[in-house]
Amino acid sequence: MKTYIFTILLFFLGVIATAQISLPPFFTNNMVIQRDQKFPVWGKAQPNTIITVRFATTTLKTSSDKNGNWKVLFPKQKTTLSPKKLEIQNLKTSITLSNILVGDVWLCIGQSNMEWPMQAEMHYKEELTEVNNPKLRFFNTTYAGKNIYGQPFTDSIYARLNMSSFYQGSWETSDSKSVRSMSAVGYYFGKNIIANQHIPIGLIHMAIGGAPLETFIKRETLESHPIFKEKVKGNWLYNESLPKWVRERGVQNTGRRLVIPQDPTGPNHAYKPGFAFASGIEQLTVIPIKGVLLYQGESNALDLERVQEYAALQKLMIEDYRKQWKNPKLPFYWVQLSSIDTLHYKSTLWPMFRDEQRLLLNETRNTGMAVSSDLGSKNDVHPTNKKEVGYRLAQWALAQDYNEKISPSGPLPKKAIYKKGGIWITFRHAEEGLTFSENNNLKGFSIDKGKTPVEAQIKKKNKVFIPMHYKPQFIYYAWEPFTSANLMNSSQLPASTFKIEVN
Repeated sequence: MKTYIFTILLFFLGVIATAQISLPPFFTNNMVIQRDQKFPVWGKAQPNTIITVRFATTTLKTSSDKNGNWKVLFPKQKTTLSPKKLEIQNLKTSITLSNILVGDVWLCIGQSNMEWPMQAEMHYKEELTEVNNPKLRFFNTTYAGKNIYGQPFTDSIYARLNMSSFYQGSWETSDSKSVRSMSAVGYYFGKNIIANQHIPIGLIHMAIGGAPLETFIKRETLESHPIFKEKVKGNWLYNESLPKWVRERGVQNTGRRLVIPQDPTGPNHAYKPGFAFASGIEQLTVIPIKGVLLYQGESNALDLERVQEYAALQKLMIEDYRKQWKNPKLPFYWVQLSSIDTLHYKSTLWPMFRDEQRLLLNETRNTGMAVSSDLGSKNDVHPTNKKEVGYRLAQWALAQDYNEKISPSGPLPKKAIYKKGGIWITFRHAEEGLTFSENNNLKGFSIDKGKTPVEAQIKKKNKVFIPMHYKPQFIYYAWEPFTSANLMNSSQLPASTFKIEVN
């Protein structure tokens, strides 16, 4: 299939063209259009000509302006499993796009664990018998610098380090060939939604390996924030308010040349604050989507200051995405960091980071967090069980967006109270009752900044009791980089890492 460059410029100039009509690259064969929302179709044509646009049973007419720009807005469309055509024509030329479905479109962003392809996922071989699914579609992008690590970029990569050619991608239908490079987390998420709802799902994948959260946030949004404006001051390669590892990698990649695409904040790069947003995500904000899936954090979990600010930074991102899409209730779901135990990733900070991600649930609405600490690999930042991660993200969407009466989450702490003889912790999302994953003792609770394990017992449906003759300030759970904590609910969903004050 032809690859279409995904850019700011070409979203307005168009790349799918005949001699006189062009469309933005998002509009291709095999695409999924978001249901139940008005959707625009636009492009370029000869100036001052009449344009007729047909989709399904609706026909709209408009005229191109003196610069050749035209746009129509289709009314809300209902779900369709029957492939439709989108036809655009004037008196001399026409374009026809085929095999189009109407369903739900989800944006998948983050770093390498979201990018992790199906062909490297632990269940890939057994899943191959099920990947042929015409309801599941991918707009699977690549980016300039993909799979280039601690070395200078080549000339061809330098040429693409601009907002007009950074991302490349195309719409494809899920099959044994296309699925190989698709985000495994995205694939399993989509598969679970389809199995439950029987609707088409389109996944727009724009994750970047190693990327900090800052690149996915609009630069102007960072500039307007009283604290985070420091992240876009001066050359980003030497800006200490950004993750150190990210800056070092940027120097390694761009240090070969002095003249590369840049602006006052420094050379362009996938890790540059605001760059991924400006190079691709921003164009999507004019197209309706169902929601956002985020699996990111490893690059922001290497420094204490970055860990402590993360919840506020992601909250800013969520609020801005809802503003950009003009949807104050836009669903936004993220994956909590997994478990690891290596010095390279400064894993001692990971328990705190996981808790920052949990606390964000209390700060936002229409959000959810998939716990993955029980799926970690001790010596590898890339756990290969993405099937369960995708399933857990889907649980949130099914419960909150599709009105299914299911458990969206594992246990989350509500309060901790000391009474004579011990501490009582009450949990939300206990469902039919708390349990633990192994046939021995409940594990994972501690005091003294997580250093001293304590005995814990499940009491009643939604409470854990910790025998203790004094009141500590805090109780910790799963407060280890690589944890064997095993509390879960009756739906077999694990509890989140947490630190909670004892009252």
